[in-house]
Amino acid sequence: MILARSLHPPVEPYAVHRLKVSDLHEIYVEECGDPQAPAVLTLHGGPGAGTNPLMRRFFDPRKHRVVLFDQRGCGRSTPLAEVRENTTWDLVADIERIRAHLGIETWALFGGSWGSTLALAYAETHPERVRAMILRGIFLLRQSELDWFYGGGAAHVWPENWARLLAPIPLEERHDLVGAYYKRLMAPDSEERRLCAHLWGQWESSTIALRPPPPHSAPNLFNAHALAFARIEAHYFVHGGFLREDGQLLKDAGRLAGIPGVIVQGRYDMITPPVSAFDLKAAWPRARLIVAPEAGHAVSEPGIASALLEAVEDLAAGRL
Repeated sequence: MILARSLHPPVEPYAVHRLKVSDLHEIYVEECGDPQAPAVLTLHGGPGAGTNPLMRRFFDPRKHRVVLFDQRGCGRSTPLAEVRENTTWDLVADIERIRAHLGIETWALFGGSWGSTLALAYAETHPERVRAMILRGIFLLRQSELDWFYGGGAAHVWPENWARLLAPIPLEERHDLVGAYYKRLMAPDSEERRLCAHLWGQWESSTIALRPPPPHSAPNLFNAHALAFARIEAHYFVHGGFLREDGQLLKDAGRLAGIPGVIVQGRYDMITPPVSAFDLKAAWPRARLIVAPEAGHAVSEPGIASALLEAVEDLAAGRL
């Protein structure tokens, strides 16, 4: 896709860290931009997707100290695809470890999809550490959202893609598709496990944009990172995101009262439908909601990318 506004040029990290956050997990952290500038923490999606170089390019490296990290079990963090000691609250604790390790007092948060979920969980736990948030494709990890995407809602729009996701699952297990995939993704290595990881990722990639690429042009999903993505997502979703109750992030949104923010949402988002963005805006009055009228869920869609770039410019100029 061609972005409506140009991203900043590619940039390489000026520092890379490996933090031991438990006896089992070590996470990859990188810093880009100006080490003397205000810090921004960028949170990737999934859970389990890992960072990519495109995420750095939403920031002018002269104006921001950009921190990115691969969450437990994915990207360049180790062990890959590990779901033990891997919960929302483990990740919130890891963010605090990163902040302390880097000597950052407060920072802004930038994240989309699951990245918005984790940003909200962190900000509601440590509001005094967050000076602003820019969030995209709001995912509150409510059961209604999981039911929409894995229970047949989005299937009414993409029935041919849904049929591929259903194919390996017996009829008697299709009432709980997340549970059925979880069982197979957690099983010992097999051709079935690799196929299920591929199909899990393909369902998301084939519905991610208003005009997604045809399935045959999708990237190769038969690899270790595809397995990490599918295993970690299923692990989080089958456990309700490890939240204490359904809708916790929305119920605790009052803790965001002192934090300004921007919410960017694609009107035709099939993965995280706009209702969650509107619900969050209602509970978080200091946030500004921008709906991209011709966009789905992908950060690379022109309307979404342009709105995010503008929000980052506002952050740098002190208008946020």
